[in-house]
Amino acid sequence: MTAISRDLQAEAVAGLYRLADRCRMCDGRDLVTYLDLGFTAPADQFRKPEELDLPEISYPLRVNLCRSCGLSQLSHVVDPRVLYQFDYPYESSITKTGLAHWNEFAEKVIARLALPANALVVDAGSNDGTLLFCFKERGMRVMGVDPAPNIVEIANQRGIETICAFFGDAAADDVKQRAGAAEVITGTNVYAHVDDLAGFMTAAARLLTDTGVFIFESPQFRHLVSNLEYDTIYHEHLSYLSLKPVAAFVKRFGLEVFAVEESDIHGGSFRVYIGREGKRPIDASVTALLEQEAAARIHELPTLQEFATRVAENRRKLMQLVEGLLKDGKTIAIVSTPAKGMTLLNYCGFSTRHVLFASEKARLKIGRVTPGGHIPIVPDDRLIEVRPDYALLLAWNFSKEIMANLKPYADKGGRFIIPIPDPTIV
Repeated sequence: MTAISRDLQAEAVAGLYRLADRCRMCDGRDLVTYLDLGFTAPADQFRKPEELDLPEISYPLRVNLCRSCGLSQLSHVVDPRVLYQFDYPYESSITKTGLAHWNEFAEKVIARLALPANALVVDAGSNDGTLLFCFKERGMRVMGVDPAPNIVEIANQRGIETICAFFGDAAADDVKQRAGAAEVITGTNVYAHVDDLAGFMTAAARLLTDTGVFIFESPQFRHLVSNLEYDTIYHEHLSYLSLKPVAAFVKRFGLEVFAVEESDIHGGSFRVYIGREGKRPIDASVTALLEQEAAARIHELPTLQEFATRVAENRRKLMQLVEGLLKDGKTIAIVSTPAKGMTLLNYCGFSTRHVLFASEKARLKIGRVTPGGHIPIVPDDRLIEVRPDYALLLAWNFSKEIMANLKPYADKGGRFIIPIPDPTIV
């Protein structure tokens, strides 16, 4: 256990979180709670055995609607040092599906923006540098910014120059001094994590060239609601993004959304291109998505209250299925331990009473336990050796790849349970 880890735990015990009483995009105060997932430990705090004697803090996990601009956001904000600087366990290079997506991302951005060779691409929340590596292979200069010390070390070892910091004015100035202004700033599955979005956008605007573009990619709130992807809600994800509030928000910084691309990754994501006002023509994709959001009524309270009712019903169905299997003498394990899966496990109340273990291929998680339920995490090979009757697959967004990797388990009679959007045995 490092000194910083113990210090952060001590601060967490003192209550290192705050009530978010204003909208982080429009600064409005008309916030109403429509979903309450209870109190949960941070979804990425996978503890080692020697850390189990330390206090484990659970924080409120509730979602509010801003009735002024339509942004959905968490009611409480956990200090980001607790979330990202306590032995952060996520590496973005872990799946083949993800690697293919990052390569597609780099190719499409370079082509759409007609980037010249050696243009500077900066990734905010760059993790282990996987996306930047894809840009570097295609002739771009790259630099990363990420707050997790252990992950930054991995990125630098891979040859991706990465600054250990939260993205803001100081980090933007550091990048500019080292490498100059950026033609592109990316933020993949990061923009939703930022509490001070105004500070983030100010820093991005000062780092970009006059024709530079900020691009964020994030799970799309419209799909979260329609496909019941409530497990995507956890403390790192402060905002649940849709185009309407974002388009209005960025205008405060002399910026505008000029294009949107959609993809299937993570249950349905969108890639939003933001540049300085008047610098680029507005693509028809922007109007089209705004119309789709309006038709889906995802910024209206009755729609979101109905979503919350469906969430509770999903929990009832899943636990009814699991308890029925246990009553019949069946054994169950978990496959994959993404952060989203921790929301589902803790909201539903899973523990070692229900499952034998959780299996993983991510080396940073094996040998640890899940937050909250303290379910031991073992290598995927253990699933094949033990052969439990059923495996609850939490990373459902990568289900095809995971089930293909674990074909020997299925060949020997093992069956998978997919929990979202309806509990289904495969």
